[in-house]
Amino acid sequence: MATRPPSRWRLTPSRLVLVLAALTAAGTAASGILGSQVLPADPSHITRPEFSGIPHAYRAIFYSVATALVLLVGYLFSQRVENWQRGQPDRRTTTPANRSRRIADLRRGLTMQTLLRDPAAGVMHSLIYFPFLVLLAVTITLEIQDLMPTGAKFLHGGVYQGYKFVGDTAGALFVIGIAWAIVRRYVQRPYRLRIKTRPEDAVILGTFLVIGLTGLLVQAVRIAQEGQPHFERWGYIGYALSSAFSGIGAPALTTLHEVLWGVHVAAFFTFLVVLPSTKLRHMVTSPVNMYLRDRDRPKGAMKALPNLTETELESFGANAIEDFTWKQLLDTDSCTICGRCTSVCPAHATGKPLDPREIVTKIGNVMAATHPAGGEGAAAFDPISPVIGSDPELIISANSVFERISAEEVWACTSCRACDEICPVNIEILDKILDMRRYLSLMESNFPASLGNMYRSMENQENPWGLSNGDRGEWAEGIPEEVAIADPASPLGHEYLYWVGCAGSFDDKNKKVSQAVAKLLLRAGVDFAILGPSERCTGDPARRSGNEYLFQMLAMQNVEMFGAMEVTKIVVQCPHCFNTFKNEYPQLGGRYEVIHHSQLLEQLIASGQLDLAGASLPERVVYHDSCYLGRHNDIYGSPRKVLGSLGGIQILEAPRSGTKSMCCGAGGARMWMEESAKKINMERSQELIATGADRIATACPFCYIMLDDGTKANQAEEVKVADISMHLLEAIEGSERRSAASAASSGGGEPAGD
Repeated sequence: MATRPPSRWRLTPSRLVLVLAALTAAGTAASGILGSQVLPADPSHITRPEFSGIPHAYRAIFYSVATALVLLVGYLFSQRVENWQRGQPDRRTTTPANRSRRIADLRRGLTMQTLLRDPAAGVMHSLIYFPFLVLLAVTITLEIQDLMPTGAKFLHGGVYQGYKFVGDTAGALFVIGIAWAIVRRYVQRPYRLRIKTRPEDAVILGTFLVIGLTGLLVQAVRIAQEGQPHFERWGYIGYALSSAFSGIGAPALTTLHEVLWGVHVAAFFTFLVVLPSTKLRHMVTSPVNMYLRDRDRPKGAMKALPNLTETELESFGANAIEDFTWKQLLDTDSCTICGRCTSVCPAHATGKPLDPREIVTKIGNVMAATHPAGGEGAAAFDPISPVIGSDPELIISANSVFERISAEEVWACTSCRACDEICPVNIEILDKILDMRRYLSLMESNFPASLGNMYRSMENQENPWGLSNGDRGEWAEGIPEEVAIADPASPLGHEYLYWVGCAGSFDDKNKKVSQAVAKLLLRAGVDFAILGPSERCTGDPARRSGNEYLFQMLAMQNVEMFGAMEVTKIVVQCPHCFNTFKNEYPQLGGRYEVIHHSQLLEQLIASGQLDLAGASLPERVVYHDSCYLGRHNDIYGSPRKVLGSLGGIQILEAPRSGTKSMCCGAGGARMWMEESAKKINMERSQELIATGADRIATACPFCYIMLDDGTKANQAEEVKVADISMHLLEAIEGSERRSAASAASSGGGEPAGD
């Protein structure tokens, strides 16, 4: 006997939305029916009934239209949820382990903490958001009061007066917030808002302004109709405005009250229509997105792919909407179009084609334009409203994000993660860009020619510099003490494997960093060894540029070698290696205790193993936060504490530091790509030089290269750029030289002997 497909009766998220809409519509209709029944009036004179002064016919129309619109809103939202369902799985289940983090993320969003990082915009939104919630609660409270029998009514006497005070205060603040938003968008016009202002913004703000103003005016006219009773003074805004209508005759007041009420209701109905069909939908989707922020991989890790030598997958990366995860698609409908990501993007700031907000909106617009007609899996398109209004001449003819997004946009990204960090609603922009890079690299071989050279170097010489691995240990020849070189075929036999990295092995600047780190570890008595010629690239540049196959080839060899060596602890000086070992090698079975050299130096100084007695650096030093140490791994304090342990030092902070630090321009494999327009390292170097610092401290080999080049290009050779280990070692050795000179000087005047 034939059976129906299980999916026919499955309660999918989109169907759940329809069910919730139907239940809400039924509740709205029932409220109208019950409220229309003749119920005993509240005996207290200090109160007012709902729909006071409004004919019953208008009331019936209100509930009929409201019921229909609730169903429409549910249908429109269900279409959007259908689009999210097109995405790939993404485990975002709430578990006992992540429940508290999810609640904390949601609380931070609902209490405006994420928006208040930009004080002006945060306060403005707070004046809209919180009063709106209060006004919604005021309306619902009055509706509940209307449905209560006489003995259960509660809005009378002092409760009613307090209710009026709260409602008027919220109404006034709401109007102020909307007025501020209008001035900000259409008068002040900051760049990030100006470039994305659309007609729908005027509709949204105008609708809210009408709701707020007419709400106060309807109350004022009603109070004037009732002869301005003294107890209504608690509704101080409406009471004050009522004086303006006190001289109007009763028939005219009745008409005016009904007209204003009608405008107020019409504005509310407009709000219901624009809610799911414009960017205003973020009122619903953003809290959901914020709640789902926590995921089962570290924020510094890219999404895992199966072993590419064994998988049966025919496509890799993201091209079609169905290639993205459902969470990535939800992201696009959660975007507030605020432009904060645009404002912090180093590529955008220096004239590159990338705009992170555009990535989100373009993916969303392709998703909206290719909504499947007839449900999931259908071939035909049934477009729904885009994430944000776009030029009608921009026609999307295929289900590919590259209909709207150019390869140049994707390759301009430095993977600095500034866009993700600043987003107030936790949209994951970088993941989308990196997934698109995977498609361009693996499926179309559409990557910059300079990346092709890097790929060949990594395949043939196992490093992006293209130099012989036999030279990897030459940097250690300048160290008086011998550095142990481990045998990759035998157990390590040392506490730490010191992973020098490609830059530390081959770049002339960073060889000095390797020497400084090794000298400091030897001074502190740390038991470590290096791999020398057996070391190879971690694969980070390949992975960040989309070449997952090359990454897996290198990473699997490293994991196999570490397993044979029984490696448990790794100290690294490159944040990119640190991030790869710590956050991405576990995807391939490699789990180690990974520590950045800034963290280990901090521990050695704190424990006294590294003696800093007399070590001083009486200069002004500004520290540049590495993206992969900072935003990708939340390490901000260790480098500063290492520098701060030196006597006489004055640590300065750049205008953009910590989570807001500007990228040097080398991340995301940009180190090996040509750069057009103004160079990012030039922009960042200018900012650091402007602090008046004598020295710039780094904790990343790429940052060291880029900022040293940038300061020289900006003709600021007097500003010394170096890794924190170099500054630290210089201070220690300087102290020792001074002590030796002092000892020699004091001993030089003594007799040579008897």
